[in-house]
Amino acid sequence: MNLRTLALSALAACAILMPPAHVRAAGTTPALDEFDAAFAKINDYAFQLHSHETLGNGSQTRVYQYYFMKPHFAKTLIVSGDGQGSGGVWAGSDQVSGHQGGFLSAIHLKIDLHDHRATSLRGYTIPDGLVQNIIDRYRTVPGELSQHPGPRIAGEETDEVLLKVADPAGNGGVAKMIVYLSKVTHWPLREIFYDTGNNDVLDQTFTDVKTNTGLTQNDFPF
Repeated sequence: MNLRTLALSALAACAILMPPAHVRAAGTTPALDEFDAAFAKINDYAFQLHSHETLGNGSQTRVYQYYFMKPHFAKTLIVSGDGQGSGGVWAGSDQVSGHQGGFLSAIHLKIDLHDHRATSLRGYTIPDGLVQNIIDRYRTVPGELSQHPGPRIAGEETDEVLLKVADPAGNGGVAKMIVYLSKVTHWPLREIFYDTGNNDVLDQTFTDVKTNTGLTQNDFPF
């Protein structure tokens, strides 16, 4: 085998091993890195998540109150919408300690993290709604990642981070993900998901963000 044949064989092997550029891992952008720097400075946070989801002919509109403390404690309460009064606590495992609203609110059960009673219409879990996990999806879901100037949201200038998903079928049918991050706080203000037909299937905004509120593990009874 001559040198030319060896070189061609090596190139062919590389072509097999290396995925096409359009299905590369998403990577990062300056706005995502600025969020990381801001997140590194806090120990806990609280915020309200205003979420509208669609799936097939169904839809769900909720407002969640979220609490989080490092490294992995989270608590949610549905303050309005479908399931109002229901809540759950997650402590980093594959279980949630939760309760339903109304007269059943005193009854707490430990259920699987992905149980339909602990997830949203599209199957999102409590940790899926944590801000750091939302941002991390833009780095880990394969696709084409880019950053652009965003619109003003709630009076703030934003950076738009756009991910064109390589495999929508493997991403819950979501083909495009957009998050708008504040240029001041570097925290997300709004996120929108689109399906392959360019229909928005998730639209959520983040309000009343408070950081370093003094939460302790006692605030997350599991």
